[in-house]
Amino acid sequence: MEFADLKEKASKYLPPEKLVFLEEAYNYAAAAHTGQMRKSGEPFIEHPLNVAITLADLQLDSATLAAALLHDVPEDAHISLEQIEKKFGADVAKLVDGVTKLSKLALGPGIEDARRPGGNASLRQAENLRKMLVAMSEDLRVVFIKLADRFHNMRTLQALSAEKRRSIAKETMEIYAPLAHRLGIWELKWQLEDLAFRYLDPRHYRQVANLVDSKLAQRKNYIEHVSAILQSEFEKNGLKVELSGRPKHLYSIYQKMEKYASQGKQFEDIYDVLALRVLVNDIPDCYHAIGIVHSLWHPIPGAFDDYIANPKPNGYQSLHTAVMSLGTTPLEVQVRTYQMHHIAEYGVAAHWRYKTAGKEDVNFEDRIGWLRQLIEWHRDMRGAEEFLESVKTDIFNDQVFVFTPKGEIKDLAKGATPIDFAYRIHTELGNRCIGAKANGRLVPLDYQLKNGEVVEIVTTKKDRGPSRDWLNANMGYIKTHHAREKILAWFKKQERTENLERGRELLEKELKHIGIKTVDREALAKAFKYENADEFLAAIGYGAVSVHQVSMKLLSQQEQPRVITPTVQTAKPSSQSSVSVMGTGSLLTNIAKCCNPVPGDDIIGYVTRNRGVTVHRQDCHNILHEEEKERLVSVDWGIPKEELYPASIRMQAWDRVGLVRDISTMVAEEKISILSMTVTENDDKTTTLAMTAQIKSLSQLTRLMAKLEGIRGIISISRVGADGSRSG
Repeated sequence: MEFADLKEKASKYLPPEKLVFLEEAYNYAAAAHTGQMRKSGEPFIEHPLNVAITLADLQLDSATLAAALLHDVPEDAHISLEQIEKKFGADVAKLVDGVTKLSKLALGPGIEDARRPGGNASLRQAENLRKMLVAMSEDLRVVFIKLADRFHNMRTLQALSAEKRRSIAKETMEIYAPLAHRLGIWELKWQLEDLAFRYLDPRHYRQVANLVDSKLAQRKNYIEHVSAILQSEFEKNGLKVELSGRPKHLYSIYQKMEKYASQGKQFEDIYDVLALRVLVNDIPDCYHAIGIVHSLWHPIPGAFDDYIANPKPNGYQSLHTAVMSLGTTPLEVQVRTYQMHHIAEYGVAAHWRYKTAGKEDVNFEDRIGWLRQLIEWHRDMRGAEEFLESVKTDIFNDQVFVFTPKGEIKDLAKGATPIDFAYRIHTELGNRCIGAKANGRLVPLDYQLKNGEVVEIVTTKKDRGPSRDWLNANMGYIKTHHAREKILAWFKKQERTENLERGRELLEKELKHIGIKTVDREALAKAFKYENADEFLAAIGYGAVSVHQVSMKLLSQQEQPRVITPTVQTAKPSSQSSVSVMGTGSLLTNIAKCCNPVPGDDIIGYVTRNRGVTVHRQDCHNILHEEEKERLVSVDWGIPKEELYPASIRMQAWDRVGLVRDISTMVAEEKISILSMTVTENDDKTTTLAMTAQIKSLSQLTRLMAKLEGIRGIISISRVGADGSRSG
């Protein structure tokens, strides 16, 4: 690359005096980096030049381009910001300073940092991201430079080690590509995704690339054919348009292939791999053009989206439709104005084009409303890791757009519920929420909102506060981290004694569920980074720690069986389950019917006389009272396999119509099969239900029991052995 390449791109929208300014910045940077080389072997000046060229494609202002050329000068050439300010002005110096600070943060630890003893890699990454996003609120151009910087680094990633390449690619996919998407910079977003995809999953990358290449000539001929038909039709109707084919990028195709594979569809069924873009002069022409397309070819039901009337939060506007063209071939068509197209390609960056041209972009504040919201949330978050989780779940996830009863549009993370919506509107509205309506009909509070719905929250006048069940991840009441933080804040204000007692009850109940009798609470508190057991129990009480998290932590700590004594030498027939007998090689193993252990349980083997080793839970009644201790051997679950194990559950509930139906429905929703169920009516108007289900693992069983416990009328639930003995 030469400066002439940058000059050619910039001259299309910058006046001559700004080009002279850019050349001065380039010469200054080239002199400062003289003799310096990149790991790829090219002169160092190639990097800032490529960054500036990428930003020129986005048509950013001269100060941003100059800062891009100079952004590595303070760090690598030891030239002060004061010198840069004196030479190029305060605006450029401020941008260089911002990029330099972000570069020092490195947005996520390097491989060496991650390996450092005692280092908390995720915390550092979270804190760095937090600082970067907060810096965005001061001047978005800093982040434009950082995105372009990452884009060129990804294009030259081959010079680094395989481990480093994967680490940077993962960070790019998780943070930079979604950030480009939320800023509306489509051109950078899709290229960053494809580059990251190449290093994160090379096998599938090659597979998709080969599929696309094999159909390239065929698709090109098809697009030329339908374009000619459409062009003729537009001319007949007196409509001036510009037609072009729109390539689908590889990572997007891969995502569609994964989704379609689950539906039994093939690559050829992906209708928006073939796409046409239609550019027109004004909004009335957009609707005129889409009408012509629909009159020519049959629209695919449910595939029309009007992003002109309902723009995306990043400012994107367009009409999308899919039609069955030429009889049987699905085709996506996008229609937009030239100005909409520029914003679609360059997003928020397009704001500077209008700013430098002396025009006002009246929608700019709306486009970065999500960023303002982000800064507000940042003030409420307790720490960096909570902030990172909020960004990933609430900002970078797919969006759903719903309306308030007054017609205001609100964007939420896909899968958001009425409770998420209520807390998005106002904390007090969330705290008083007792019901919801979508498009005028009552919906449950765990209902997943759909695009275009009008959502109304039903509230109580009493100051009763949110339900603790809302914090149970297994019950699906909330999706967004923002709602979770607000609910937690409410419970933290409640009496400490109440939280402590409730936490103790929840922990005891969970230990009983998973069959653990005793646990070192102080050690468990330290594992969750709480100072003492009381603080930990209070956190469980107000919902900061879920009992499911506790059970998973305990199970991960107990991967190795505890009661291990002798080893046994015997023959090696193939095992019937994914259990290995330690110290003996392969042995025939069978799951004990008396206690029905499942993967995750602490287990021990009992050597039988003619059926190999029978695998029991360590707390099994028969094992605890076994007199021939020499028959006990150490066993392990070994390599996980897709096997199913019977697990028995006993439930005590108030008798009511529909109880068995609700239980069966809940089990079916978890994709679990019921082997048997018996129901016994008691004299006190309660009923006892004994159920045996096919379970893959202890974590699946724990999740099922947590959901069953939330069913109306359930008093208690516990796991039992086949002999009727209860766990714990």
